Amino acid sequence: MKRYLLSDVDMGEEEAMAVADVVRGKWLSAGPRTADFEKRFAEEMGAGHAVAVSSCTAAIHLALQAAGVAPGDEVLVPSYTFVASANPILYCGATPVFVEIGGAADLNLDIDGLEAKITPRSKAIVAVHMAGFPADMDRVMALAEKHGLKVVEDACHAIGASYAGRSGGRFGGRKAGTIGDAGCFSFFANKNLVTGEGGMLVTDDEDLATRVRLARSHGMTKSSWDKAAGRAFGYDVASLGFNYRPTELTAALGLVQIGKLAAANARRTELVARYRDRIGDATGLTIPFADRLADSANHIFPIVLDRGIDREAFRAALDERGVQTSVHYPPVHTFSHYRRTLAANPCHLPVTEDIAAREVTLPLHPLLEDSDIDLISDAVRQCLDAARTPAATA
Repeated sequence: MKRYLLSDVDMGEEEAMAVADVVRGKWLSAGPRTADFEKRFAEEMGAGHAVAVSSCTAAIHLALQAAGVAPGDEVLVPSYTFVASANPILYCGATPVFVEIGGAADLNLDIDGLEAKITPRSKAIVAVHMAGFPADMDRVMALAEKHGLKVVEDACHAIGASYAGRSGGRFGGRKAGTIGDAGCFSFFANKNLVTGEGGMLVTDDEDLATRVRLARSHGMTKSSWDKAAGRAFGYDVASLGFNYRPTELTAALGLVQIGKLAAANARRTELVARYRDRIGDATGLTIPFADRLADSANHIFPIVLDRGIDREAFRAALDERGVQTSVHYPPVHTFSHYRRTLAANPCHLPVTEDIAAREVTLPLHPLLEDSDIDLISDAVRQCLDAARTPAATA
């Protein structure tokens, strides 16, 4: 039986040769290829500066630190996200304030709910672009300017997405990740641009970029490559920093992968359109962001099951038919660590909790064929019927 993987990676001989060239050159830590990747990435995103780091988590941490987030501050963030969007807030000693999402039709943060949670202690907003669809950045930025907040975009799902300007604001046409004070990207093994591990921070703020570049490597004023290349013979540690450096191996992969990004994202868009055509009218599910398509990187394809569908039975039935699924995401505020951390002020987000309990992610990656989407869609319809609870069929 054919297996339909949730995600797959478009890598071949070009990536293998790029990595082999690095190995033969024997310089593996951040060096000239990293600088080339940063330059190419900044150009692709339309950003003034790009700083390569070891992960998107590191990028968010460095962005918040450079924005001045410190103990006693609050940072607003959706709970409906991967935990990496929230952990860096704790790294800074600040308090995450979790915000609701819009609902089954819009998995991004609810802007009215966001505004309601702003307090005098609020310092920043982490805006997550779920599934590759940018959040309403016109309204996010308006609120940030009104209240003096910094904005960090978690664009790990949205690399290459162009913001359409949903509220008729001034940011239409900008790339996701280039609207706030800093944008953070992931190159993890299932992302639209893959280097295995690794991330990137982009910004138009030269001072912020300088501080991030310093902090990613222990606060040292000179890099190991500077010394190896004969451009420096010593260094100072100008500030407390971290070991968040990337590698030449990931940069080499990134330089090849970025050349594939536009075509891969276009293929993802075609596949999502086909999914919508095949299951958009199915009874028992809602397709989030159904009113949008071209303004997304279409990183994942989520569906939200009706309350009359048993999610685990639905997923098990799909697995029996060779269709791998996942869940994006368990709400961050429900994890044990965050329940303990927020014990003095428990968090309850009914919309987030409801949607998270009913979401299922179907396979989506550029290597899928149209016929694969057709077969998966047929399986979805069959499994919806099989997973209806007795109350739903009564």
